[in-house]
Amino acid sequence: MKDVVILTGAGQIGMAIARRIGYGKKIVIGDKNPQNAQAIAKTMNDAGFDAEPMEMNLSSRESILSIIAKAQEFGDITALINAAGVSPSQAPVEAILNVDLYGTAVLLEEVGKVIKEGGVGVTISSQSGHRMPALSAEVDEQLATTPTEELLSLEVLKPENIKDTLHAYQMAKRCNEKRVMAEAVKWGQKGARINSISPGIVVTPLAIDEFNGPRGDFYKNMFAKCPAGRPGTADEIANVAELLMSDKGAFITGADFLIDGGATASYFYGPLKPEA
Repeated sequence: MKDVVILTGAGQIGMAIARRIGYGKKIVIGDKNPQNAQAIAKTMNDAGFDAEPMEMNLSSRESILSIIAKAQEFGDITALINAAGVSPSQAPVEAILNVDLYGTAVLLEEVGKVIKEGGVGVTISSQSGHRMPALSAEVDEQLATTPTEELLSLEVLKPENIKDTLHAYQMAKRCNEKRVMAEAVKWGQKGARINSISPGIVVTPLAIDEFNGPRGDFYKNMFAKCPAGRPGTADEIANVAELLMSDKGAFITGADFLIDGGATASYFYGPLKPEA
């Protein structure tokens, strides 16, 4: 039996993190597109890792429970890397709320029930959650603590209160951050830790589609006018995840790390400010 890492979302960021922390462990890779999971598993196995692909739908509790059960066949679950999600250009409002908001909440909850003592988790959120105005303390608490099956019934998440897919995505990512804080308390009772990372624009195949899509000029302007002057790489996200998931991050839990080259700073106080 081995220590097991669950990786949800078979993309560049998830793989970069798994390569940092997954050697000597079993890595179970779940993705809605089984070909994606197989491709990432092959890349990792060809590099000496021990990865097992499977189909998984983050918006389904049943599917989440099936990947957990599969992981437990190999040993104790000691790490979760959640890099699954859909973007505002990829999906309608309902799908974004079902996957990015509800699905992530269920995944953190269910893995938290079985995570081994000393285990760690990282979920990939987004700079988008830092862009929207502050919500009330009451709404923040609702997003953090409402039972998962009641989340999508919250007033603030009803279809008539969501303006567009970007707003849905921002709400989902704000919920991710609040959920991580609340889950960190529960994970802590098992001696485990959970944090979130909010990346800015990171060059991945998905991002390249965005650069060439209808919002491409918006994204190119964003990284050109941020302090870093460029988009990020998956490995720069993995640098921080590796810290968070190692003993060096032992005092860090329930936190969110914004890694966006300063784009959010520029959005509030620089050339990306909407009125600028």
